[in-house]
Amino acid sequence: MYDEQQRTDAGPRAAVDHGPLAGFTVGVTAARRAEELGALLQRRGAAVLHAPALRIVPLADDGELLAATKNLIDQAPDVVVATTAIGFRGWIEAADGWGLGEDLLARLGAIELLARGPKVKGAIRAAGLTEDWSPSSESMAEVLDRLLEEGVDGRRIAVQLHGEPLPGFVESLRAGGAEVVGVPVYRWMPPEDVAPLDRLIDAAVSRGLDAITFTSAPAAVSLFSRAEHRGLLPELLTALHHDVVPACVGPVTALPLQAHGLDTVQPERFRLGPLVQLLCQELPSRARALPVAGHRVEIRGHAVLVDGCLKPVPPAGMSLLRALSRRPGWVVPRAELLRALPGAGRDEHAVETAMARLRTALGAPKLIQTVVKRGYRLALDPAIDAKYADV
Repeated sequence: MYDEQQRTDAGPRAAVDHGPLAGFTVGVTAARRAEELGALLQRRGAAVLHAPALRIVPLADDGELLAATKNLIDQAPDVVVATTAIGFRGWIEAADGWGLGEDLLARLGAIELLARGPKVKGAIRAAGLTEDWSPSSESMAEVLDRLLEEGVDGRRIAVQLHGEPLPGFVESLRAGGAEVVGVPVYRWMPPEDVAPLDRLIDAAVSRGLDAITFTSAPAAVSLFSRAEHRGLLPELLTALHHDVVPACVGPVTALPLQAHGLDTVQPERFRLGPLVQLLCQELPSRARALPVAGHRVEIRGHAVLVDGCLKPVPPAGMSLLRALSRRPGWVVPRAELLRALPGAGRDEHAVETAMARLRTALGAPKLIQTVVKRGYRLALDPAIDAKYADV
């Protein structure tokens, strides 16, 4: 049994806690709060590949936002729905820059003001206003339900747009007889530098990622659009279907992925912290754990836990180990292992070289046995080996 204490000359000390995400690589597509999300993941041991799929373009100088603001000041709506803190603050700041700030605040203070969640409430109160209501779920669906229950026929409702689609929201209000005015505070645009996004796509297709996080629907749309432009969309979708976990912060974010037939994982609370906690449960639960040569071996994305100790493994070594683990205890021919090596060509010597490095990285050479003139096998413990022999 694995000893939870590692002994040194100075006496026993606790085994190193590498974190639940140690050995996994997670892609981050966020434009906003990417550093915060990356730090949360790294704190739990993950390697992070950041590739912003979008950039936010403020519309402070945009004629569309100016026209919408003047329209609302001149013709008061019955209700204003504020959807994001950054968008609401940007709207007030833009109005100040046009000399319309006081008029806009006066108008907003005299009508029903709904906030989607606590961050928007904070932005509203920082502007000297008070929201009339905010849903506990932070869901636009709950905002919609409230408005429809109140009755929207003949009412003028302004919605602060935040760059993401609001599926069914505007359509439902209009179907109920409301006049809906959009307030476009900022727009999502493709990133100016697509190289990081290309690296993320390549890593996903080659199974160099274990999960990709999405915090906005437009980020998912942008990722798929770029993959399609490069002719890699089918390969990316296959990776997300089978090997790379698509983790979304909430159901709205998940819609573009679901449109491609992808199943996503989502936290119960639509926040970055719960999203990371979900990955802390999801990724280790998918890792393959086997008893091999008296050791517990857990195969993760770019590393292996041997009796709880983290062993980083080169990409070629991980490819070999995955090929061996698909048939633990069985001999895998060199030719098959050669095909598992990325870009190895036809020289089976490449297998021997990668295998030597893999054994060195694992620190326990007996985990993998050489079967002369045949290939290699994981030295699965006898009881388990018999189980696989009966299959």
